[in-house]
Amino acid sequence: MDSLSRGCIQTVCGPVKPDLLGITLTHEHLYHKANASMFSPRTPDAKYSYLSQAPFDSENLWWINFHPYSHVDNLRFDDMITEDAVSREMTFFKENGGSCIVEVTTFGKNLNYMQRLSKDSKVHIVTGTGFYVHVSQSSQMHDMKVEDIAKVMIDDLTIGENGIKCGVIGEIGTCYPIHPFERKVLLAAATVQEKLSVPVTIHPGRNKEAPFETMRIFLEAGGKAEKTVMCHLERTIYDDEELLEFAKLGCFCEFDLFGIETSYYELSDSIDMPSDAQRINRLKRLIDEGYDKKIVISHDIHTKHRLMKFGGHGYSHILLNTVPKMLMRGYTPKNVEDILINNPKEWLTL
Repeated sequence: MDSLSRGCIQTVCGPVKPDLLGITLTHEHLYHKANASMFSPRTPDAKYSYLSQAPFDSENLWWINFHPYSHVDNLRFDDMITEDAVSREMTFFKENGGSCIVEVTTFGKNLNYMQRLSKDSKVHIVTGTGFYVHVSQSSQMHDMKVEDIAKVMIDDLTIGENGIKCGVIGEIGTCYPIHPFERKVLLAAATVQEKLSVPVTIHPGRNKEAPFETMRIFLEAGGKAEKTVMCHLERTIYDDEELLEFAKLGCFCEFDLFGIETSYYELSDSIDMPSDAQRINRLKRLIDEGYDKKIVISHDIHTKHRLMKFGGHGYSHILLNTVPKMLMRGYTPKNVEDILINNPKEWLTL
């Protein structure tokens, strides 16, 4: 018998009954150790490249907003000033009706900090286990076998660190085409999910074929579509008919970049990042086609400039701005309840 709390959702403060979960953001970062090499942003204009090392202040925000992955301090998400900002935002999130955040950091996660943050803010936090894209891993990690990767995941889910267990696998990072290491991680995640029936969340490469290829590999290895989220679909599949075709695979479709309102996407010149208005309209199409039970949303905040303290929209943006706009655009209150409460609950319950 496994040591999972069946019928519950595993948070950093212990198992929680599904009906107590409440409004949930399914893809956020509250702490990480990342750098520009993990994201491979375009080289900034040499004339202003010196700003990459400049302080984070309002005078430089015009450049940071369009080069968020080139600004060193903007990517620093493990310093005291960021911890203070995140802590204040969690309290604000709770005040605005927020109840749970799925924290999908695998590059430098800090479970003890997550538990303290959850206790202080009264916000449930579910953390992830797994491995991000291959460029974020050491050569030693690349040599790991599928069974060794699977063991790391199983230990994080069933034993944990200081008794703090992860409640989801992911975000599992993949590129396009999928790197051999990333394929091993996908196979390991599918194996663990088949054995333990745990939730999985997958980051696809920046190509419209990536979500399809990733799911094919995952499902063929024993993964369960009904317990899996495919992330970042709004920056990956742009055609509505292709999105509907992908939805037929049965996984949860995640639009998780709400709050990003600039079309300039530093990580891919071929992609025009959509606005929130476009996200809302495209998700409405999924609802109209019967996929209302397969939608989850979030912000994927992982840089300073998207936090309220630094002039950003913050973790409460969906609750304060997106939900009212959804209701103006034909969503029913039940649609909103499904997207923010019922669908995450269905995905996360062990």
